[in-house]
Amino acid sequence: MRARIYVAYTGGTIGMRSTPDGYATSPGVLQALVADLLAESGDELPLVEFEELEPLIDSSNATPSTWSLIAERLFERRDAFDGFVVLHGTDTMAYTASALSFLLPGFGKPVVVTGSQVPMSVARSDGRQNLIGALQVAARGDICEVCLLFGSKLLRGNRATKVDSSGLEAFDSPRFPPLATLGASVVVDPRITAPAGRDPRMRSCGLAHVAAVRLFPGIESSVIENLCRPPLQGLVIEAYGAGNGPAADARFLTAIEAGTAAGVVIVVVTQCLRGAVDPGAYATGSALLDAGAVPGFDLTTEAALTKLAVLLGEGTPTGEVRTLMTTNLAGELTVATR
Repeated sequence: MRARIYVAYTGGTIGMRSTPDGYATSPGVLQALVADLLAESGDELPLVEFEELEPLIDSSNATPSTWSLIAERLFERRDAFDGFVVLHGTDTMAYTASALSFLLPGFGKPVVVTGSQVPMSVARSDGRQNLIGALQVAARGDICEVCLLFGSKLLRGNRATKVDSSGLEAFDSPRFPPLATLGASVVVDPRITAPAGRDPRMRSCGLAHVAAVRLFPGIESSVIENLCRPPLQGLVIEAYGAGNGPAADARFLTAIEAGTAAGVVIVVVTQCLRGAVDPGAYATGSALLDAGAVPGFDLTTEAALTKLAVLLGEGTPTGEVRTLMTTNLAGELTVATR
Protein backbone atom coordinates (compact mmCIF):
# COMPACT_ATOMS: atom_id res chain seq x y z
CA MET A 1 0.00 0.00 0.00
CA ARG A 2 1.35 3.42 -0.95
CA ALA A 3 2.05 5.75 1.93
CA ARG A 4 -0.03 8.90 2.34
CA ILE A 5 2.01 12.10 2.76
CA TYR A 6 0.80 15.55 3.76
CA VAL A 7 2.76 18.35 2.09
CA ALA A 8 2.53 21.87 3.55
CA TYR A 9 3.89 24.70 1.43
CA THR A 10 4.69 27.74 3.56
CA GLY A 11 6.36 29.82 0.86
CA GLY A 12 9.96 30.13 -0.24
CA THR A 13 12.02 29.87 -3.39
CA ILE A 14 10.80 26.44 -4.45
CA GLY A 15 7.39 27.85 -5.42
CA MET A 16 8.41 31.34 -6.50
CA ARG A 17 8.15 32.94 -9.91
CA SER A 18 10.20 35.68 -11.54
CA THR A 19 8.97 39.28 -11.14
CA PRO A 20 10.53 42.65 -12.08
CA ASP A 21 11.73 42.89 -8.46
CA GLY A 22 13.17 39.37 -8.35
CA TYR A 23 11.72 36.02 -7.32
CA ALA A 24 8.50 36.27 -5.28
CA THR A 25 5.96 33.87 -3.82
CA SER A 26 2.92 33.27 -6.01
CA PRO A 27 -0.12 31.21 -4.93
CA GLY A 28 -0.95 28.20 -7.09
CA VAL A 29 2.38 28.00 -8.94
CA LEU A 30 3.91 25.20 -6.89
CA GLN A 31 0.72 23.19 -6.54
CA ALA A 32 0.49 22.85 -10.32
CA LEU A 33 4.14 21.83 -10.59
CA VAL A 34 3.75 19.22 -7.84
CA ALA A 35 0.65 17.82 -9.55
CA ASP A 36 2.62 17.45 -12.79
CA LEU A 37 5.49 15.73 -10.95
CA LEU A 38 3.15 13.23 -9.29
CA ALA A 39 1.38 12.50 -12.57
CA GLU A 40 4.73 11.80 -14.27
CA SER A 41 5.93 9.52 -11.49
CA GLY A 42 2.93 7.20 -11.53
CA ASP A 43 3.09 4.96 -8.48
CA GLU A 44 6.82 5.57 -7.81
CA LEU A 45 5.97 8.26 -5.28
CA PRO A 46 3.51 8.15 -2.38
CA LEU A 47 0.02 9.57 -2.41
CA VAL A 48 0.13 13.28 -1.61
CA GLU A 49 -2.25 15.81 -0.12
CA PHE A 50 -0.89 19.27 -0.90
CA GLU A 51 -1.83 22.43 1.00
CA GLU A 52 -0.66 26.00 0.63
CA LEU A 53 -0.64 27.77 3.97
CA GLU A 54 -2.01 31.30 3.94
CA PRO A 55 -0.46 33.69 3.56
CA LEU A 56 2.56 32.34 1.72
CA ILE A 57 5.68 34.05 3.03
CA ASP A 58 9.31 34.54 2.21
CA SER A 59 11.00 32.72 5.08
CA SER A 60 12.83 35.92 6.03
CA ASN A 61 9.43 36.99 7.40
CA ALA A 62 8.94 33.87 9.52
CA THR A 63 8.20 34.32 13.24
CA PRO A 64 7.50 31.97 16.15
CA SER A 65 3.85 32.23 15.11
CA THR A 66 4.85 30.64 11.81
CA TRP A 67 6.41 27.70 13.66
CA SER A 68 3.24 27.28 15.71
CA LEU A 69 1.01 27.36 12.63
CA ILE A 70 3.04 24.65 10.90
CA ALA A 71 3.15 22.52 14.06
CA GLU A 72 -0.63 22.81 14.47
CA ARG A 73 -1.26 21.69 10.89
CA LEU A 74 1.01 18.67 11.29
CA PHE A 75 -0.37 17.67 14.67
CA GLU A 76 -3.99 17.96 13.54
CA ARG A 77 -3.23 15.58 10.64
CA ARG A 78 -0.89 13.22 12.44
CA ASP A 79 -3.25 10.24 12.53
CA ALA A 80 -4.39 10.64 8.92
CA PHE A 81 -0.98 10.47 7.22
CA ASP A 82 2.11 8.29 7.25
CA GLY A 83 4.58 11.13 6.83
CA PHE A 84 4.88 14.88 6.41
CA VAL A 85 6.83 17.27 4.19
CA VAL A 86 7.18 20.98 4.91
CA LEU A 87 8.27 23.13 1.94
CA HIS A 88 9.99 26.22 3.26
CA GLY A 89 12.32 29.04 2.30
CA THR A 90 16.00 28.43 2.98
CA ASP A 91 16.83 31.62 4.89
CA THR A 92 15.19 30.48 8.13
CA MET A 93 14.65 26.80 7.33
CA ALA A 94 17.04 25.62 10.07
CA TYR A 95 15.15 27.68 12.65
CA THR A 96 11.80 26.16 11.64
CA ALA A 97 13.18 22.62 11.56
CA SER A 98 14.66 23.12 15.02
CA ALA A 99 11.46 24.65 16.38
CA LEU A 100 9.29 21.81 15.07
CA SER A 101 11.47 19.25 16.84
CA PHE A 102 10.69 20.97 20.17
CA LEU A 103 7.06 21.82 19.42
CA LEU A 104 6.15 18.23 18.51
CA PRO A 105 7.69 15.93 21.15
CA GLY A 106 6.98 12.25 20.59
CA PHE A 107 5.45 12.92 17.16
CA GLY A 108 6.59 9.49 16.02
CA LYS A 109 6.29 10.03 12.27
CA PRO A 110 8.66 11.43 9.64
CA VAL A 111 8.66 15.21 9.21
CA VAL A 112 10.92 16.35 6.38
CA VAL A 113 11.63 20.05 5.87
CA THR A 114 13.01 21.02 2.46
CA GLY A 115 12.98 23.65 -0.26
CA SER A 116 15.30 24.81 -3.01
CA GLN A 117 17.83 27.40 -4.06
CA VAL A 118 16.27 27.73 -7.51
CA PRO A 119 12.49 27.85 -8.15
CA MET A 120 10.96 24.60 -9.32
CA SER A 121 9.58 26.41 -12.36
CA VAL A 122 13.13 26.95 -13.61
CA ALA A 123 14.78 24.21 -15.68
CA ARG A 124 17.92 23.96 -13.53
CA SER A 125 16.01 23.91 -10.25
CA ASP A 126 17.15 21.71 -7.39
CA GLY A 127 13.58 21.74 -6.08
CA ARG A 128 12.43 18.70 -8.01
CA GLN A 129 15.06 16.36 -6.56
CA ASN A 130 14.75 17.80 -3.06
CA LEU A 131 10.98 17.28 -3.14
CA ILE A 132 11.28 13.74 -4.52
CA GLY A 133 13.83 12.89 -1.84
CA ALA A 134 11.65 14.37 0.89
CA LEU A 135 8.60 12.40 -0.25
CA GLN A 136 10.59 9.18 -0.35
CA VAL A 137 12.05 9.72 3.12
CA ALA A 138 8.65 10.69 4.54
CA ALA A 139 7.18 7.49 3.14
CA ARG A 140 9.80 5.17 4.64
CA GLY A 141 8.62 5.17 8.22
CA ASP A 142 12.04 4.37 9.71
CA ILE A 143 13.11 7.98 10.35
CA CYS A 144 10.55 9.15 12.89
CA GLU A 145 11.82 12.62 13.69
CA VAL A 146 11.99 16.15 12.31
CA CYS A 147 14.72 16.30 9.69
CA LEU A 148 15.99 18.65 7.00
CA LEU A 149 16.71 17.35 3.52
CA PHE A 150 18.80 19.33 1.08
CA GLY A 151 20.95 18.15 -1.80
CA SER A 152 22.55 14.83 -0.95
CA LYS A 153 22.06 14.95 2.84
CA LEU A 154 19.29 14.23 5.30
CA LEU A 155 20.11 16.06 8.53
CA ARG A 156 18.54 16.06 11.97
CA GLY A 157 16.43 19.20 11.92
CA ASN A 158 17.77 20.71 15.13
CA ARG A 159 21.39 20.04 14.12
CA ALA A 160 21.25 21.71 10.71
CA THR A 161 22.51 25.13 9.71
CA LYS A 162 22.68 26.98 6.42
CA VAL A 163 26.28 27.11 5.18
CA ASP A 164 25.93 28.35 1.60
CA SER A 165 23.82 31.24 0.31
CA SER A 166 23.63 29.97 -3.27
CA GLY A 167 25.08 26.46 -3.59
CA LEU A 168 22.81 23.47 -3.99
CA GLU A 169 24.34 21.76 -0.92
CA ALA A 170 23.17 24.71 1.17
CA PHE A 171 22.84 22.98 4.55
CA ASP A 172 25.16 20.98 6.73
CA SER A 173 25.37 19.59 10.25
CA PRO A 174 29.02 20.13 11.25
CA ARG A 175 28.53 18.91 14.83
CA PHE A 176 26.47 15.79 14.07
CA PRO A 177 26.60 13.26 11.21
CA PRO A 178 23.85 13.08 8.56
CA LEU A 179 20.94 10.77 9.26
CA ALA A 180 21.15 9.57 5.67
CA THR A 181 22.83 10.30 2.35
CA LEU A 182 20.97 10.45 -0.93
CA GLY A 183 22.50 9.08 -4.11
CA ALA A 184 21.25 6.27 -6.29
CA SER A 185 19.39 5.23 -3.13
CA VAL A 186 18.70 6.58 0.36
CA VAL A 187 21.32 5.18 2.77
CA VAL A 188 20.20 5.62 6.38
CA ASP A 189 22.51 5.45 9.40
CA PRO A 190 20.32 3.47 11.84
CA ARG A 191 22.77 4.06 14.71
CA ILE A 192 21.80 7.69 15.10
CA THR A 193 18.16 7.92 14.01
CA ALA A 194 15.72 8.60 16.82
CA PRO A 195 13.41 5.80 18.02
CA ALA A 196 9.70 6.14 17.36
CA GLY A 197 8.17 8.58 19.81
CA ARG A 198 5.53 7.93 22.42
CA ASP A 199 2.65 10.04 23.67
CA PRO A 200 2.73 12.64 20.88
CA ARG A 201 1.70 16.12 21.87
CA MET A 202 2.13 19.69 20.77
CA ARG A 203 3.71 22.34 22.95
CA SER A 204 1.93 25.68 22.88
CA CYS A 205 4.38 28.30 21.68
CA GLY A 206 3.60 31.89 22.50
CA LEU A 207 5.72 34.77 21.32
CA ALA A 208 8.52 34.39 23.85
CA HIS A 209 10.94 37.31 23.76
CA VAL A 210 14.34 35.88 22.90
CA ALA A 211 17.43 37.22 21.16
CA ALA A 212 20.93 36.22 20.06
CA VAL A 213 24.17 38.20 20.07
CA ARG A 214 27.60 37.33 18.68
CA LEU A 215 30.65 38.29 20.73
CA PHE A 216 33.33 40.35 19.01
CA PRO A 217 36.53 41.99 20.25
CA GLY A 218 35.62 45.21 22.01
CA ILE A 219 31.96 44.38 22.62
CA GLU A 220 30.65 46.73 25.30
CA SER A 221 28.68 45.73 28.36
CA SER A 222 25.92 48.10 27.25
CA VAL A 223 25.03 45.65 24.46
CA ILE A 224 24.14 42.99 27.03
CA GLU A 225 22.57 45.54 29.36
CA ASN A 226 20.28 46.87 26.65
CA LEU A 227 19.33 43.42 25.37
CA CYS A 228 18.46 42.14 28.84
CA ARG A 229 15.89 44.83 29.52
CA PRO A 230 12.21 43.82 29.71
CA PRO A 231 10.49 42.15 27.97
CA LEU A 232 13.47 39.89 27.05
CA GLN A 233 13.16 36.39 28.50
CA GLY A 234 16.05 34.52 26.90
CA LEU A 235 19.39 35.36 25.29
CA VAL A 236 21.80 33.23 23.27
CA ILE A 237 25.40 34.39 23.35
CA GLU A 238 27.62 33.14 20.52
CA ALA A 239 30.92 33.02 22.38
CA TYR A 240 34.46 32.39 21.19
CA GLY A 241 35.94 28.90 20.94
CA ALA A 242 34.90 26.57 23.75
CA GLY A 243 32.58 29.19 25.25
CA ASN A 244 34.98 31.98 26.07
CA GLY A 245 34.27 35.68 26.53
CA PRO A 246 35.83 38.91 27.80
CA ALA A 247 36.48 37.71 31.34
CA ALA A 248 38.70 40.71 32.09
CA ASP A 249 35.78 43.09 31.52
CA ALA A 250 34.10 43.32 34.92
CA ARG A 251 31.20 45.40 33.55
CA PHE A 252 30.48 42.78 30.91
CA LEU A 253 30.27 40.03 33.53
CA THR A 254 28.17 42.26 35.76
CA ALA A 255 25.73 42.74 32.86
CA ILE A 256 25.34 38.96 32.57
CA GLU A 257 24.84 38.67 36.33
CA ALA A 258 22.22 41.42 36.27
CA GLY A 259 20.40 39.85 33.33
CA THR A 260 20.30 36.48 35.05
CA ALA A 261 19.13 38.07 38.29
CA ALA A 262 16.32 39.73 36.35
CA GLY A 263 15.13 36.31 35.15
CA VAL A 264 16.67 36.24 31.68
CA VAL A 265 17.93 32.77 30.72
CA ILE A 266 21.34 33.34 29.10
CA VAL A 267 22.74 30.41 27.09
CA VAL A 268 26.30 30.25 25.76
CA VAL A 269 27.02 28.47 22.47
CA THR A 270 30.13 28.51 20.31
CA GLN A 271 30.38 30.67 17.22
CA CYS A 272 32.72 28.06 15.72
CA LEU A 273 31.29 25.89 12.97
CA ARG A 274 32.47 22.75 14.75
CA GLY A 275 33.06 21.84 18.38
CA ALA A 276 31.17 22.72 21.54
CA VAL A 277 31.13 24.80 24.68
CA ASP A 278 33.37 23.02 27.17
CA PRO A 279 32.70 24.24 30.71
CA GLY A 280 35.89 24.56 32.72
CA ALA A 281 38.26 24.28 29.77
CA TYR A 282 39.32 27.93 30.05
CA ALA A 283 39.01 30.53 32.78
CA THR A 284 37.50 32.96 30.25
CA GLY A 285 34.71 30.46 29.63
CA SER A 286 34.18 29.67 33.29
CA ALA A 287 33.74 33.39 33.96
CA LEU A 288 30.62 33.56 31.78
CA LEU A 289 29.11 30.55 33.51
CA ASP A 290 30.08 31.83 36.96
CA ALA A 291 28.23 35.03 36.08
CA GLY A 292 25.05 32.99 35.58
CA ALA A 293 25.08 31.89 31.95
CA VAL A 294 24.15 28.31 31.02
CA PRO A 295 26.37 26.17 28.76
CA GLY A 296 24.75 25.19 25.47
CA PHE A 297 27.38 22.52 24.73
CA ASP A 298 27.10 21.73 20.97
CA LEU A 299 23.72 23.38 20.36
CA THR A 300 23.52 25.36 17.14
CA THR A 301 22.40 28.95 17.50
CA GLU A 302 19.17 28.01 15.70
CA ALA A 303 18.46 25.17 18.11
CA ALA A 304 19.35 27.20 21.19
CA LEU A 305 17.16 30.14 20.16
CA THR A 306 14.13 28.05 19.18
CA LYS A 307 14.41 25.82 22.24
CA LEU A 308 14.42 28.92 24.45
CA ALA A 309 11.47 30.37 22.54
CA VAL A 310 9.41 27.20 22.85
CA LEU A 311 10.15 26.51 26.52
CA LEU A 312 9.68 30.11 27.64
CA GLY A 313 6.70 30.58 25.34
CA GLU A 314 5.03 27.61 27.00
CA GLY A 315 5.39 29.30 30.36
CA THR A 316 8.00 26.95 31.78
CA PRO A 317 9.52 28.39 34.99
CA THR A 318 12.91 30.04 34.53
CA GLY A 319 14.76 27.60 36.77
CA GLU A 320 13.36 24.64 34.86
CA VAL A 321 14.25 26.25 31.53
CA ARG A 322 17.87 26.63 32.69
CA THR A 323 17.97 22.90 33.45
CA LEU A 324 16.22 21.89 30.23
CA MET A 325 18.63 23.96 28.12
CA THR A 326 21.41 21.60 29.23
CA THR A 327 19.21 18.51 28.75
CA ASN A 328 18.90 16.61 25.50
CA LEU A 329 15.20 16.74 24.60
CA ALA A 330 15.12 15.92 20.89
CA GLY A 331 18.62 14.89 19.87
CA GLU A 332 19.71 18.52 19.73
CA LEU A 333 22.76 18.37 21.97
CA THR A 334 25.51 16.20 23.34
CA VAL A 335 26.38 17.01 26.93
CA ALA A 336 30.14 17.28 27.33
CA THR A 337 31.85 15.13 29.95
CA ARG A 338 35.34 15.89 31.19
